[in-house]
Amino acid sequence: MSKENQSMAVSLSLRHCNRRTGCKMDMSVFSVAVWMFVCLYASVVGYPNGKVREACTSMVPCHGSSPQLSPEHTIAVNGTEFKPGDSIEVHLSGPDFEGFFIQARDAEHLDSPAVGSFVLADRRRSQLLTCGRTKNSAVSHTSKAKKKDIKVYWVAPGDAPKHVQFLATVVKKYRIFWVKIPGPIVSQPDVLSPTPPLHATTEAMSTSHPVSYISKPFSASSCGIMKFCVRNPTNCDPGSASCFFLSFQQEESSVFIEMSGPSEGYLAFAFSHDQWMGGDDAYLCVNEDHRVHVSTARLKERSHPLLDSENSLEEVSWRLADGLLQCSFRRSIHLPAYKGRFNLDTSYYIFLANGEAGEGGLIYKHHRQPLVTNGLYNVTGLPQDIGGSRAPRLIKAHGALMFVTWITTVSIGVIVARFFKPVWSHSFLLGKELWFQVHRMLMLVTVMLTSISFVLPFVYRGGWSQQAGFHPYLGCAVMALTIFQPLMAGFRPSRHSPRRQLFNWFHWSTGTTARILAVVTMFLGMDLPALDLPDPWDTYAMIGFVAWHVGTDVLLEIHSYCLIRKAEVIEDDRVQILQSLTSAEAEGRLFKQIVLTIYVCGNIVFLVAFLIATNQCQGGHLNDTGLWPADAGCVECQAMQRKQLNLRSHLDACDSMSPTQIFQQIQILHYCFTQCCMFT
Repeated sequence: MSKENQSMAVSLSLRHCNRRTGCKMDMSVFSVAVWMFVCLYASVVGYPNGKVREACTSMVPCHGSSPQLSPEHTIAVNGTEFKPGDSIEVHLSGPDFEGFFIQARDAEHLDSPAVGSFVLADRRRSQLLTCGRTKNSAVSHTSKAKKKDIKVYWVAPGDAPKHVQFLATVVKKYRIFWVKIPGPIVSQPDVLSPTPPLHATTEAMSTSHPVSYISKPFSASSCGIMKFCVRNPTNCDPGSASCFFLSFQQEESSVFIEMSGPSEGYLAFAFSHDQWMGGDDAYLCVNEDHRVHVSTARLKERSHPLLDSENSLEEVSWRLADGLLQCSFRRSIHLPAYKGRFNLDTSYYIFLANGEAGEGGLIYKHHRQPLVTNGLYNVTGLPQDIGGSRAPRLIKAHGALMFVTWITTVSIGVIVARFFKPVWSHSFLLGKELWFQVHRMLMLVTVMLTSISFVLPFVYRGGWSQQAGFHPYLGCAVMALTIFQPLMAGFRPSRHSPRRQLFNWFHWSTGTTARILAVVTMFLGMDLPALDLPDPWDTYAMIGFVAWHVGTDVLLEIHSYCLIRKAEVIEDDRVQILQSLTSAEAEGRLFKQIVLTIYVCGNIVFLVAFLIATNQCQGGHLNDTGLWPADAGCVECQAMQRKQLNLRSHLDACDSMSPTQIFQQIQILHYCFTQCCMFT
């Protein structure tokens, strides 16, 4: 696959799509990490253009699976002897293949660099590559078009070794390939033949482990007792296709790992030193043509994973049934011989993700934002049963600030300025009319909160997000209008200036446009995987807020119109859209104040609902004894709320507790309620 096309393949983000505009978390929606990727380096078929210089040394495609052991393709030459400067025809042939990589090496030191140079016979299907310091020392494909044979010419160098052997890597399709297929040995005149080479691919033999099949679904009964488990949703059954399940069980110097989730595509998890993607130790289970391939990978920043050619996993098993993909394997706690594998006796953040897999095991961007644990955990330490969150804290803060701004400060400020001039015309604050001071204060708060919120996604992403659709573009437009509005207000003409009416129109138009764009932007943002608000609740709630605001606005407009008609102070042909409310409308002062009070309360209800949804945690539970874990906190409190438990029912188990246990649980619950539940 080309580097351009690989940008469409996933990253495991394992760490951060749009349900409304495309898939369910793809735009993708993730969205997760999460964590499954197609490697950018050292791949042969991974580069249809054949520019695979990264594979010069190993000749191994980084496809996350082991090479085949019995070659189907052969290499033939038109001679067995050579002298420096001679040309030898090299012919690779066999069943249809997509990619290839040919080199000549010292037959007595096959790990040495390539020797000699090649000349092409067909430039449409083959191209020259430079490996090391030797120009044109390798040949590869130009496209993934199927081919049956390739012919090139090898030119012997002046410092050629006594014996030269031709080697070829051939890719039939993504996960079916052969590495270093041995070809004929050619020698300089009057030298003895070398020791016969191995006629099998040795790279795969040392890393290939037998695969067995799992007979029944995993069980969560030992979670928190014998196993360290991560589950999403909290307390879900790993036998369900809607449950994402990951468990670790230490057995002497190794850890047995189980992973379960939906069967379409792939599942992946990763260990990370932080809650950001990059420098992580990842593990993938990929459903390819109803077979599961298990592999390890390294995550490098926000890029595709580097799938390992050597597999450090043992006792690999898998199962595909009832809509479930389940895989298990064992790995040693310490793997010093394998670069990129973390020691499992240290604490890490854990990522869990899933996504689609294409033909040949090619993996794409995760469907949803990867699940990330809320803290660092040691999977070989005390067994626990935890959850996590699919929304990063900076993105949660971004969403929360935007909800505060556009549901409360903006909406209330507009209502006050539009309908409360005559109501508060004789009330003053700091030398200015009360309605104006309230309006100005709320708009300044709007500018401040919007500016802070606007910066947070850029800090989190480290730049512009290519995965968020129209949301960031509309967000930039809203930010620009938010800044422009107070700047324009600073040049407001005096009340009796002939330009005042023009200013009123511009001020109203800019504000209205900003509010409409902000609502559209929030609609799109709620469905992005990084925020992960519950669907379709978020859509219905936002529609409800818009209807609430529009309904209040229409009600006050009708009330104002009725007062004007009743007073008959102004003739119909003189009424203007932006005309200040007349003194006759002051008669409805009590009605307007009641409406404003109800409107503010309603806005607060919507705001609290969105804030709770934005800040919801996933994880935490009661253990099998009915007690809270010793590290209970906000996560467990909210989990308890979702289970509709309360303090009274929780303490019903006190009869079976010791006084020390009771005191400990009361302390935990007191902290939980005071630090978390009081807010939510």
